[in-house]
Amino acid sequence: MAATKKAVVGPLVGAVDQGTSSTRFLVFNSKTAELLSHHQVEITQQFPKEGWVEQDPMEILQSVHECIEKTCEKLRQLNVDISNIKAIGVSNQRETTVVWDKLTGEPLYNAVVWLDLRTQSTVEDLRKCIPVRNNFVKAKTGLPISTYFSAVKLRWLLANVQKVQKAVEEKRALFGTIDSWLLWSLTGGVEGGVHCTDVTNASRTMLFNIHSLKWDKELCEFFGIPVEILPNIRSSSEIYGLMKTGALEGVPLSGCLGDQSAALVGQMCFQDGQAKNTYGTGCFLLCNTGHKCVFSEHGLLTTVAYKLGRDKPVCYALEGSVAIAGEVVRWLRDNLGIIKRSEEIEKLAKEAGTSYDCYFVPAFSGLYAPYWDSSARGIICGLTQFTNKSHIAFAALEAVCFQTREILDAMNRDCGIPLSHLQVDGGMTGNRLLMQLQADILCIPVVKPSMPETTALGAAMAAGAAEGVGVWSLEPKDLSAVLMERFEPQIKAEESEIRYSTWKKAVMRSMGWVTTHSPERGDPSVFCSLPLGFFIVSSMVMLIGARYISGIP
Repeated sequence: MAATKKAVVGPLVGAVDQGTSSTRFLVFNSKTAELLSHHQVEITQQFPKEGWVEQDPMEILQSVHECIEKTCEKLRQLNVDISNIKAIGVSNQRETTVVWDKLTGEPLYNAVVWLDLRTQSTVEDLRKCIPVRNNFVKAKTGLPISTYFSAVKLRWLLANVQKVQKAVEEKRALFGTIDSWLLWSLTGGVEGGVHCTDVTNASRTMLFNIHSLKWDKELCEFFGIPVEILPNIRSSSEIYGLMKTGALEGVPLSGCLGDQSAALVGQMCFQDGQAKNTYGTGCFLLCNTGHKCVFSEHGLLTTVAYKLGRDKPVCYALEGSVAIAGEVVRWLRDNLGIIKRSEEIEKLAKEAGTSYDCYFVPAFSGLYAPYWDSSARGIICGLTQFTNKSHIAFAALEAVCFQTREILDAMNRDCGIPLSHLQVDGGMTGNRLLMQLQADILCIPVVKPSMPETTALGAAMAAGAAEGVGVWSLEPKDLSAVLMERFEPQIKAEESEIRYSTWKKAVMRSMGWVTTHSPERGDPSVFCSLPLGFFIVSSMVMLIGARYISGIP
């Protein structure tokens, strides 16, 4: 009997999709964008203290190696020659902060995840240092000072972790977001690993000037960050280095995008005004604004969308960020135990078919856009004796949709031209009830591609299009039409408005929940020149206020 022939496929491109909840490696046909195979590994989140969220960088790195090897095994079983994989792209959870030793390759502390709130008092102190009329941080970065971004996390590590302090003093420390940690490790690590990041990830640190596309000396001084530990800044599509180990040794790593920028590329939103919403651990709505920075007046972020080549122009985006989307399902599963698997949330919510006026605001990490209120905390309102776990499950899904409505409203006000439909992607879009709820609450159609892995696809597109690889064309005429599923609104706009206005009442009740904070050791009070008397008087006022509220004479 003749030996089975290898399947004939065009050049292939792989993509590492390293998210908050899991790591995946996916392989696409560069001619058709068909997904051939993938493997996924869930990542552990650690919560050492209330509000703290950490992950083990070594576990993340090992998960990448495992996903690559398992995917290659699956391809061999499909008779696909893995030598056809010509490039690898990296997409990653943004803002999550890692510091490691360049001599040993060991992380000096756990990765501080973007959701982490330990820097809340640091943020409050820093905000006091900036005159309201001269917010140079936002003017340079497009970002508000928030616990969300990397600079304050890095500042905390420098001030509180002895290993980090010593490594910086001895010139051994390297900083990076997850993309930098992976690129350095995969291209050799201690043996010549490339210490770099791309413009999309750099733009999420609060240290990067989105106009000059460089690390900003004034910002680094303000946050107390030594410039020498920062990675080199590259475009989102170029060869950074070669894989040094494993089944894909020698394959170029040639694409790098923060996950939300990758999804924007994967959704082919290359024109001004095109937008997408990604439903993952959080929820992120990005609108391409082309080659100009558009600064929001309604609580959105200005960020770098992509730069697809060293000699290509940079494109920007307006972004609305929601901290908790899929994470609320994980919380219902792991903390409350009302479901055993995340996929069960749809069935449970369908049992009720409504929240019966139960509203859930999952502000576990404060509220992001459009409020940027780190003092907010999660609440469930409208509970009665009739409320059960099905109603709470339904309210949790509605919460994701209401949060999206808030950022879409803000984006429509900033852009002046309301979106006629919403393009969506991400793991949660497999939940058909959620997608229908989203269309009902937005009162516009929701459009979902038949292949929802647009984040990984965007990273693969950037990698395959890189100079020196050239197996993927980003020209619009070469991008075949993607099959879409549409969800049309099925309720009256008046009903949607009533539900939305009630949700807004619940949001107001969640705000200002945390009113006092113990200062963190090493907080950057040195940034402020306020006199000691100011802090003494402030402390007395807070103490008197607390005694008055609690009824203590």
